[in-house]
Amino acid sequence: MALLEVKDLRTSFFTDAGEVRAVDGVSFSLDRGKVLGIVGESGSGKSVTAYSIMQILAPTGKIVGGSVKLDGQELVGADEKTIRTVRGNRISIIFQDPMTSLNPTYTIGTQLMEAIRLHTNRNRKEARERAVEMLRLVNVNEPEKRMKQYPFELSGGMRQRVMIAMALACEPDILIADEPTTALDVTIQAQILELMQDLQRKLGMAIIMITHDLGVVAQLCDEIIVMYAGAICEKGTADDIFYDPQHEYTKGLMRSIPRDENNGQRLKPITGTPIDLLNMPRGCPFAPRCDAAMKVCLTEHAPVLEVSEGHSSSCWVTCQKALEAEKNAAKGGDAQ
Repeated sequence: MALLEVKDLRTSFFTDAGEVRAVDGVSFSLDRGKVLGIVGESGSGKSVTAYSIMQILAPTGKIVGGSVKLDGQELVGADEKTIRTVRGNRISIIFQDPMTSLNPTYTIGTQLMEAIRLHTNRNRKEARERAVEMLRLVNVNEPEKRMKQYPFELSGGMRQRVMIAMALACEPDILIADEPTTALDVTIQAQILELMQDLQRKLGMAIIMITHDLGVVAQLCDEIIVMYAGAICEKGTADDIFYDPQHEYTKGLMRSIPRDENNGQRLKPITGTPIDLLNMPRGCPFAPRCDAAMKVCLTEHAPVLEVSEGHSSSCWVTCQKALEAEKNAAKGGDAQ
């Protein structure tokens, strides 16, 4: 049985302008010790998917359908007491910006100890020992000294390490990392990713890595989900997504990555702007920005096509190519 199973998850935000379907029918599973990457532009529904799993949505947000099961236990519709036992203990999250996640008026030690005491039965002395141990685990130098410092006294990379220590303090089964390297420079990014890989191997936890940076998921993830307009448009292994992308949106993302083989050529960005979730088109939401869009793309949603085992795409262009391949195969059989 999968550690985490998400089926047809739908989350909406109810605003004065209308209902915003931020997550619209998302399904995936996550096994123990595996790393799942969720990729897409800002507004694609990546973070809202994570917040729906944790049930930490804004007051206007609500899960309107679907299922989220942790070890077979249903979380959607569960009471607050049940959800509190899951948050921090079973599933932890690292947010994008550690400076806004850490309270500037309390020391690092106070905040770490509070998180540990909230989710465990440790007393103050034991919580302090655990906090120092966790800082040492995430390679924070002079942990005893850092315990007495305030967030503004630490660098961005050091603050992110503190956030990782806080998230891992209760040894969760799943760590959700919501763009954990966005605000960091390239050198520190590499250090944080290496740290997460190392911790994942040591602790054996599952990770959900949310990012818009395909380079990050290439390094870290076993499976990748590509999201657009609140829905999954392609799903597969890292090799599937990088070497055999099927959805036109995924191909657009791949073309926009700097590569050695570009030989000085200009990158090709995806034209247009992300879709307005209040005014969704009838057909494929990516169609208005897609160079390969056909007439059917504007009026109907493409079915989910299983390209190969574990690799699926929801794109009419992929469907057309699969149909042509079948016809050519049939012709070849008739000729023989």
